[in-house]
Amino acid sequence: MKTKIIGLTGGIGSGKSTIAQFFANLGVPVYIADEEAKKILFLPHVVPEVEAAFGSGVLTAGMPDKAKIAALVFKDPAKLQTLNGIIHPKVAQHFKDWVATHHNKPFVIKETAILFESGSYKDCDAVIMVTAPIETRIERVMKRDNVSREQVLERIANQWDDQKKADLSNYIIDNYSLDVAKQEVVKIFNFLNIIEI
Repeated sequence: MKTKIIGLTGGIGSGKSTIAQFFANLGVPVYIADEEAKKILFLPHVVPEVEAAFGSGVLTAGMPDKAKIAALVFKDPAKLQTLNGIIHPKVAQHFKDWVATHHNKPFVIKETAILFESGSYKDCDAVIMVTAPIETRIERVMKRDNVSREQVLERIANQWDDQKKADLSNYIIDNYSLDVAKQEVVKIFNFLNIIEI
C-alpha cells in the first residue's frame, strides 16, 4: 500500500507546528518543510547560489543571514520567487527521499506554510488547513520571531488568503482552542487510518 501524503498548512502564526506535534504524538511521521528549507539554505553547494542571486550583503561570515534574507525577500515578490526557486526543488527532493523511508506507514504529514503557493499541494493525497483569528496570528508571530507588526503583515501579504486555501483543503482545523484542536486532530487521524484516499 502506498503511503499517503497529507499536507498540513495554514497562514503564518496559525499554529501549524502545534497541530503537527499533535499528529507526531499519535505516531505519525511529520516532515517540517520550513525547517528543512532553513537547513538547505546553509548547505555548502547552496550558499554560492544564494550569494549569486542576492549578493554578498546577505551573508554574515560567509554564511546566509536569515534575517537579512527575510528583510530583502518579504518586501519584493520577485526576490522571494528567486529564493523559492533555489530552495524549493531541493526541499521537494529531500521530502521525496524522506517519504521513502516511511513506506511502512499509512500516511505522513508534510507541514509547510506555503503548501499552496509552492504548488506542492498537488503531490498530496489530502490537505489539512489550520486557521486562527488574524490578531492571534499576528501576536504569535511577533512574540515568536521578535518582529514588528508591519513585518508580520508583510509576510502575510506573501501568502494566499485563508479562503483560497480553505477552498482547496479537505479538512480545516480552527486553532482557537488547543483542546478543540486536539479533538479535531484525533478525528482526522482516525478517519485517515480507515479510508482509502
